[in-house]
Amino acid sequence: MLAALEAIAPTQAVYGNVDDPHDPALARERVVTVDGVTIHVSHGHEFGQPTPELVAARYVGDVLVFGHTHKAVTRRMAERIVINPGAAGPRRFNLRPSVARLTIADGRAECETIWLAV
Repeated sequence: MLAALEAIAPTQAVYGNVDDPHDPALARERVVTVDGVTIHVSHGHEFGQPTPELVAARYVGDVLVFGHTHKAVTRRMAERIVINPGAAGPRRFNLRPSVARLTIADGRAECETIWLAV
């Protein structure tokens, strides 16, 4: 999957609870800055049951992205956005597949959940 994504655009990924943490293509967490907006990405399994509040308490950044639960959520917390894009793969846990679109313009981030066809 990473090779297919890399063919479209530069790709950086983090490992999750079922991935090989020794895979050099995957990191425990990633931090990038785009147009002055710092984005932190981790899988979220390090919390057991991650929530936006737990992620915001542990990590620094303007936009915090996590997963693990497969449940889409976008929460604005003060000047920060905490995002779980959900899961785009096969339907699991009776949750509708989704992705998130993060738009950064003029140093400001906005996020939108995109629900995928079932």
